[in-house]
Amino acid sequence: MSNYTIFPLSDAAITIDFGNVIDTEINDFVMKLYRICTKKPFIGMIEAMPAYASLTIFYNTFEVRNAYPDFETAFDFAKKYLEDNLQNTLVGRSDNQFLTEFSLVRIPVIYDGEDLAFVAETNCLSIKEVIEIHTAPTYQVFMMGFLPGFAYLGGLDARIATPRKATPRTKVAAGSVGIAGNQTGVYPSESPGGWQLIGRTEVQLYTPHLPEITLLKAGDYVRFYQK
Repeated sequence: MSNYTIFPLSDAAITIDFGNVIDTEINDFVMKLYRICTKKPFIGMIEAMPAYASLTIFYNTFEVRNAYPDFETAFDFAKKYLEDNLQNTLVGRSDNQFLTEFSLVRIPVIYDGEDLAFVAETNCLSIKEVIEIHTAPTYQVFMMGFLPGFAYLGGLDARIATPRKATPRTKVAAGSVGIAGNQTGVYPSESPGGWQLIGRTEVQLYTPHLPEITLLKAGDYVRFYQK
């Protein structure tokens, strides 16, 4: 992972970026770096947020400056912290020293989405084949975003990849399961959206009233099965 850039996202956040790509190997590496950073945070660190091919760390500038006065700026310290942990990740120390267990979540789906036939026709498949292909993989949560609890899942079979709708819907129901390009996911709450809808689930992905407000987190795994 020699190709990366580190830059300030704001005056209180720093990002390490490995390129504008969707790649399982790179995302795995980002998650390893995320593990070591969250298990060994620095004074003033607020949170780390992984994405497809990047990791952003948010921090309290004043706390960092007070805790690490040898560095000219809080950014300088955060950059050194990221570079050190990057090296630890490259040599595998993060795997052995900071192992984190991620969950495998099984989600039942009723495959009756209004775009299911379109996905099948676009890919020259039957509806039954689309369902079989969609339920076959174990998907990895590459990142969280768009809505609270919305997980971008990697691992969609290219045989059912389908472009987003040219004109997004103004309202998509919570629990809708969709496909957009080579990604799949579940809408955790009602919202506008342009994904091709292939089914729905009754599983709640966003529960703000519970201690764990989202069912999934970056690094988790998901299996869909037909209900």
